[in-house]
Amino acid sequence: MISASASDEKSYSRYNQYGDNPMAPVGPIGLVPIKGSEDFTDQVNYYLNKRRSEYQQEVFISKYPGFFREDYKIKVDNARFSSGEGKAVVQSSVRGHDLFILADVMNWSCTYKMFGMDNHMSPDDHYQDLKRVILAASGKARRINVIMPFLYESRQHKRNSRESLDCAFALEELYNLGVDNIITFDAHDERVANAIPLSGFESISPTYQIIKEMYRQIPNLSFKDKNFMVVSPDEGGITRAMYFASILGIPLGTFYKRRDYTKLVNGRNPIIAHEFLGDSVEGMDILIVDDMISSGDSILDIGREMKKRGARNVYCAVTFGLFTEGIDSFNQAYEEGIINKVFATNLIYRRPELLEAPWFADVNMSKFVALLIDAINHDSSLSNLINPTEKIKKLLKEKGEIS
Repeated sequence: MISASASDEKSYSRYNQYGDNPMAPVGPIGLVPIKGSEDFTDQVNYYLNKRRSEYQQEVFISKYPGFFREDYKIKVDNARFSSGEGKAVVQSSVRGHDLFILADVMNWSCTYKMFGMDNHMSPDDHYQDLKRVILAASGKARRINVIMPFLYESRQHKRNSRESLDCAFALEELYNLGVDNIITFDAHDERVANAIPLSGFESISPTYQIIKEMYRQIPNLSFKDKNFMVVSPDEGGITRAMYFASILGIPLGTFYKRRDYTKLVNGRNPIIAHEFLGDSVEGMDILIVDDMISSGDSILDIGREMKKRGARNVYCAVTFGLFTEGIDSFNQAYEEGIINKVFATNLIYRRPELLEAPWFADVNMSKFVALLIDAINHDSSLSNLINPTEKIKKLLKEKGEIS
């Protein structure tokens, strides 16, 4: 598992082909990008190569074949037949490798031909391709790890009525296929890991990287004057917002959504109104924190409400910027002065017009993912990497926010 110690002989006998050396890697790294994840994998490959070229290169190269390479990527062909059926073909040897399969299930820009028509790939299509790659590599790779930034069906994590539990079932399915570690980011509800208690599962927050990017993008950013407030858009995200507020030492506010439970629109109960719980926001800068922007309607409603209450600037920080309805409404909100900046990571596909928008800030996570992969490959503890508290405190100290 991810946190296996050097004394865990059973773990080493199962995985490590280089003996009992606690510094030894499990095996040569293989980065396998599912269709739609190639660009992000290229960036991860660059940082992984850079990191491994910097530390003890001569020692590891001589002792562990395949430890240092210019290219860790392993090509896979997720072919589609004209009927829409598919298959996966791994195009080079993976025997003995510690495989890291990167899957962006939200990349809708990928298309395939079906009965002569272009079909955009859905999360279901990407998930099927992921399983095909696992099946193609099973029995050959030394270990299989899946890095799925946006957890497949993560919003379908609990049962409210007679409905499916898609996320829990998908995790069980991956575990039964032989996946040892599943790495995701800001899962909608981390408790879904209870479905696979014997597997390695990590849901990681990009808090540090977002705050760091805020300092780059926002002129004269300061939290110590207490003119900043973190706002959660609903009660479900209050824990995430509480962490931001606590680590930055600023006030916290939250909204709760009043819904019409007599109707269903696009699979959910429509929101009647957003009710705010918190102190006055007059003259304050607001940071709305959430796990994702889907259509963005809720975020924009909250931004308008904050402006009505006298807020100065409104910023948004999310892990995933889906923008399922396009970005026109955000362009208009930016022109009206409703929002100033939206921070979102590069963990999933971002449409070209989004990257060019003046209000959008791209938070690069590829270096962090490379560090994760390097640590997991050594069966090292991930505690220092996953917990951003010390890094944030160090950053705040550098910026003069704390002594």
